[in-house]
Amino acid sequence: MYLTKHRTKDGPRWALDGKFLNESKTLQDLSHLSPEQLTENTSDEPASGSLLAPVEANQEVWAAGVTYLSSRLAREAESESADVYQKVYVADRPELFFKANGPRVAGPGDKIRIRQDSSWNVPEPELTLAINSAGQVYGYTIGNDVSSRSIEGANPLYLPQAKVYNGSCAIGPGICLCSVESMSELPIRLKVSRDGLTIFESETSTNQIKRSLDELVEYLFRELDFPYGCFLMTGTGIIPTDDFTLQAGDLVTIAIGDHVLENLVDNK
Repeated sequence: MYLTKHRTKDGPRWALDGKFLNESKTLQDLSHLSPEQLTENTSDEPASGSLLAPVEANQEVWAAGVTYLSSRLAREAESESADVYQKVYVADRPELFFKANGPRVAGPGDKIRIRQDSSWNVPEPELTLAINSAGQVYGYTIGNDVSSRSIEGANPLYLPQAKVYNGSCAIGPGICLCSVESMSELPIRLKVSRDGLTIFESETSTNQIKRSLDELVEYLFRELDFPYGCFLMTGTGIIPTDDFTLQAGDLVTIAIGDHVLENLVDNK
């Protein structure tokens, strides 16, 4: 089952498997319904209108870092404080950080941004968990944790500036409703195109994540309440080479499973 959010003349509206749901339903409402209840709330009206980021304005997106070995090695190579990343990779407590609130999340087809004061910028394709207010994972979507490696590499304390700025977070195109167990072997693919040519391409799998998804969610909810639910990016296992940096006009394509998120890069 697949949830999508659409732009309509009457405002945003949710759909299930290509058919509009009851107009009054929010994502928080939907996230607590069983598959049978979701089906009961589906109309016969085909979904229409452009796709929006599958996030509500009152929700937050958080992210986990250094959950793949490749990410740890890259962070160590770029940073003057390499031991920080080695320690967090093996520590009991994961790295978790705030990424964006709902209005700042770019959707499918929207532009993402690179910072004007950064010389080294990369996309980070990530399995992104959809979590309800009770801390239950009800599905996943595709996330792009756009990051400034030059700023984070200069000092780990600059992480918020490297990670949180206008256009640094994209999510979409929809939410695949499924169990955590079914996410254990999902292929993740990244392609960056420039002037119609592929300039970077790589893939990994969610089976390379060091920590369990349930563990990441448990830590996020330990001392935080999310009354409207939230999203959690689970880290990246694809690291472009050191000579690669995003440029305005690049097209970033991320595929997880059968779903694809595309965004153009801007620097304005």
